[in-house]
Amino acid sequence: MYKRTYRPYTGRLTTDVTRFGVLVRYGLADIWSSRITNVLFVVCMLPTVIAIAVIYIMNNDAVRLLLAGQGGSGAALNVTINEQYFFVIMQFQCWLGMALTAWVAPRLISADMSNNALPTIFSHPISRLEYVLAKMTVLGGLLSAITWVPLLLLFGFQSFMSATPWASSHWHLATGAFMGSLVWILLLCLLALAVASWVKWRIVATGLVFASMLIPGGMGAVFNAVMRTNLGTLVNIPQLMSSIWRQLLHVVLPQFATRNELPLFASLLAVTAMCVGCGFALNARIRAREVVRG
Repeated sequence: MYKRTYRPYTGRLTTDVTRFGVLVRYGLADIWSSRITNVLFVVCMLPTVIAIAVIYIMNNDAVRLLLAGQGGSGAALNVTINEQYFFVIMQFQCWLGMALTAWVAPRLISADMSNNALPTIFSHPISRLEYVLAKMTVLGGLLSAITWVPLLLLFGFQSFMSATPWASSHWHLATGAFMGSLVWILLLCLLALAVASWVKWRIVATGLVFASMLIPGGMGAVFNAVMRTNLGTLVNIPQLMSSIWRQLLHVVLPQFATRNELPLFASLLAVTAMCVGCGFALNARIRAREVVRG
């Protein structure tokens, strides 16, 4: 500066789309630099590997006879690949995704909040909406890789292995797994980022992501028991999501269990209200402001 040796940048300027991609690229590099993220991702893929093995065995008579001849478990040889099977796999994948989100989401946003980095970030041509969308893209991409992508692969593998036409009579499994996963990813991304934006300490934010999922569920269950109603289910996220997944996958419930089942429209409306609330929380917190103490 003193000798005036500086000169303006003459390289190629990035477009608006690639500027959004800068946040995504650095976010992906940050989360994959953690060994815990890699270990959690591998654990999240284990149900898919087991499900592929089960589908292969159920569609291969030679392997089934071989296992039966060696004293294999009878239960393992009588698994039906149907709506209930995909519902169980979907639950495993989605709830493991919550554990991964509780670890990853604070890494994406807590450091920016605790180090007052938002004024510097927003001094560049990046809006608040682009900032939030970039974080959601990173988190949503990671969750997609362990939810609807493996489920659609299982659907395709079962369709390929089945000796009889199977896909044409089970299209609702593919559409239900895709739509149910998208609803879960949207809720999980907004809720985790909203919690992480209000808590500076990453470990505390991880615990609060779990708490925000489970504590309202307990309160809703108590409300249902005391008031003899099922309206408390509207804040019970685990039960709410299980109901949405069951209805999208066309899982048939016993007659006694359908009495407390909320309609699909009411469940989706409750999830939409939660997403809107998380959006307001993010809007109030993600701002280019600097806190000066002293």
